[in-house]
Amino acid sequence: MHEESSIGDRIARLRVRRGLTQEQLADRARLSVDVVRKLEQGRRQTARLATLNALAHALDVETSVLVGQLNTFEAKESEDPPSVLALRQAISPVNDLLGEAHDPDPEDPPTLERLRQSLRSTERIRREGRLADIGAMLPSLIRDAQATVQVTEGVNRAAAWAVLAEAYQVGATTLAALGKEDAAFTALERSMHAAGQSDDSHLETVGFSTLSWILTKQGRLADAEHIALAHATKIEPGFRSRPIDLSLWGILLLRAATAAVRQEKEAEVNELLSLAGAAATRVGQDQIVYATPFGITNFGVAQVNFLVEMEKSREALRAANEVRAVGTLPPTWAARFHVDRAIAHTDLKEDGHAVQALLNAEQTAPEWLRYHATARRVAAELRNRERRRSSPISALADRLGLDA
Repeated sequence: MHEESSIGDRIARLRVRRGLTQEQLADRARLSVDVVRKLEQGRRQTARLATLNALAHALDVETSVLVGQLNTFEAKESEDPPSVLALRQAISPVNDLLGEAHDPDPEDPPTLERLRQSLRSTERIRREGRLADIGAMLPSLIRDAQATVQVTEGVNRAAAWAVLAEAYQVGATTLAALGKEDAAFTALERSMHAAGQSDDSHLETVGFSTLSWILTKQGRLADAEHIALAHATKIEPGFRSRPIDLSLWGILLLRAATAAVRQEKEAEVNELLSLAGAAATRVGQDQIVYATPFGITNFGVAQVNFLVEMEKSREALRAANEVRAVGTLPPTWAARFHVDRAIAHTDLKEDGHAVQALLNAEQTAPEWLRYHATARRVAAELRNRERRRSSPISALADRLGLDA
């Protein structure tokens, strides 16, 4: 898959469509006109996410439109290829809207245990960043969970609702990763409804965490921060709280901090990090909580990310050197850590180190990297700064499908 155009090309095209001058766009986004001019002229290949969010808001589009987010699954040769349409149909079947019965399935719905096994397999694939495999498997999992809910009674039905809630949640994060934030919001709404019918009180918290992330992807930063903080306040743990409760609270605080840093609220970010850091210290070694890690290592990774967002590149690299046991995190989290290191090195014109960090990210989660808009932007910038025709970054750009 290839980039259709650069960030600057997309900004210029949307600006003209809105009938704005560069000065008017800069004024709307509360940015220097020099930033807009350099992006449009290609003298600057990328920008911090706070800047891109401001430009997207001023142009009335989602940030994914500006960054050139890949919006479909990679081609995959299999009997059941991944399909965004199939995922949409599984999440929002028209039968429900019309009040019609679903087509009969010649197979009996899976047992609750088989359903749980399928969910665990899907979540493992998700943590590895294998989006195409998720796209192939997830529609069937959702349909199976819907069918099991319909035929199951008693306590087992509440447990089946819990599986369905998590399956919808995986659908929401997958669609958001493809830049389809509105469809992701629909999936999340269905997840929250299913969670309310389930026997797992933690699923509501997981839903609000995911909702905050989706709102952040939509550029609704104040809403994202508010949602995460409001629910974090509701579930604030006490001194004797279990690690899972501390972890879910800490994850919400990091979601709120992500939205805050993109609003350039540095004081709030530091306060939220302080609270999340205390929770991570209490938790200790990272544990996976509903497919999301939380503990000392992931908190360190998050700190690096926020420093990069605030363009404190040298400080971010010093913090990165203090993070231990990154390899114990799920591959996508470890790969994101390497991408953040690459951004910091790129900002400091340390291109050799930046390229090596991107190659580390590719080795850790190769398919995930091809979908990750920020990684693609950094690779494009490094490729454009490379003078040699044949080089590691040129080869990586080719593997990512970036246009020359």
